[in-house]
Amino acid sequence: MNLLPFTFVLPVHSPIAEQYQRPLFESMVSAGFPSPAQDYYDGYLNLHQYLIPDPNNVFFVRANGDSMTGAGIFDQDLVSVDRSKKKPNGKVVIASLNGEFTLKRLVQTRECFELQPENPDYPSIPISVDDDFQIWGVVRHVIHKL
Repeated sequence: MNLLPFTFVLPVHSPIAEQYQRPLFESMVSAGFPSPAQDYYDGYLNLHQYLIPDPNNVFFVRANGDSMTGAGIFDQDLVSVDRSKKKPNGKVVIASLNGEFTLKRLVQTRECFELQPENPDYPSIPISVDDDFQIWGVVRHVIHKL
């Protein structure tokens, strides 16, 4: 897996960054029963600011496999990862374990930390003190096509 950091940085208020702004409708869209439509918007959403709030600490990587489908992350989805996030316990992370990268939920158990998949077909991976283990970042967003 190639985990080179995302290095293309746009100043937040540059003319190019403004191209990422799109109308944002604050009213929710019902995914259950229909609700009355509202014909107004409440401002703009700047996708650059939303997806990359800190360009020095955010990178993107593609997911490979189906071990995280329960978390809404599917094969070939694009995930944004924040290297600056603290306290990753319980969060979905990109981690390096003994030289191999993985995308799993980091959970502290009574005995140790574990990398837990979100698919019952895969086992949890316990992390021992003898393992070469590093957290590369916490997943912030998942982007996938329908």
